[in-house]
Amino acid sequence: MTQDEDAQTSQSEQKAKFNIDAVRYRIMVMSGKGGVGKSTVAANLAMALAMLGRDVGLLDADVTGPNIPKMLHIEDRRPVATEDGLIQPVEIPMGTDHSIKVMSLAFFLEKGAPVIWRGPLKMKALDQFINEVEWGDADYLIADLPPGTSDEPLSIAQLLKPHGALIVTTPQDVAIMDVVRAVKMAKVLNVPVLGVIENMSSIVCPHCGEVFEVFGSGGGKKMAEEFGIPFLGSIPLDPEIARSGDAGIPFVVEASSSSAKIFEDIANKIVESLEGNTA
Repeated sequence: MTQDEDAQTSQSEQKAKFNIDAVRYRIMVMSGKGGVGKSTVAANLAMALAMLGRDVGLLDADVTGPNIPKMLHIEDRRPVATEDGLIQPVEIPMGTDHSIKVMSLAFFLEKGAPVIWRGPLKMKALDQFINEVEWGDADYLIADLPPGTSDEPLSIAQLLKPHGALIVTTPQDVAIMDVVRAVKMAKVLNVPVLGVIENMSSIVCPHCGEVFEVFGSGGGKKMAEEFGIPFLGSIPLDPEIARSGDAGIPFVVEASSSSAKIFEDIANKIVESLEGNTA
């Protein structure tokens, strides 16, 4: 065997070691339509799982709207190439022995630059992000998918080989109709639906404490019951969530926030569903 062949074999073995199959649980975060807070849920789920002591990968698979680095305040950092031909993702240390590894096209773009790519080019980039990134033997990989049920979410699901899907919705009927399509898509792909999360479900008046259901209520829970899938919880329309996302601080880290406690409960339900025990 020549030196070149030895080098190629070494690279292949290294890639296999850190292949996506080495990740213990792979979860895709889906929505039937845009604007429901899917990326906010994905970023906070990754943070919540890391706070529970898990090593987490976070894949920003929404190529034309890559917002995850901004939400984690790491948009100025860059992935690097390894000697083995892999991509080392941006890493956020969490404690002394675990971290969140993040990969996004936003790391390679100028701020505000549009991604004017045809489908094949987008899928080539996503294939690299899934199969040529050094995810290691992470406990979880959270993939923030593009909205809808078109070819991109379909192709990502086939590449990712997920253990489950989370469906994010808002309460109004139009959003629920689109979520039904996402649920049916997951079933066609034989991907278990871990549950439905209803985002922006209500707002509490800071002065009088009255609850206002801006977009209606209960649509996500009712739909989940109809399909026999878990309803994981409702996240309120909380101005602090928007501010925390803009500041790059996931709201789940705010221990005093009622929204953070709701999301901690959602994360524990996901862990119990996949690992068979509470965190």
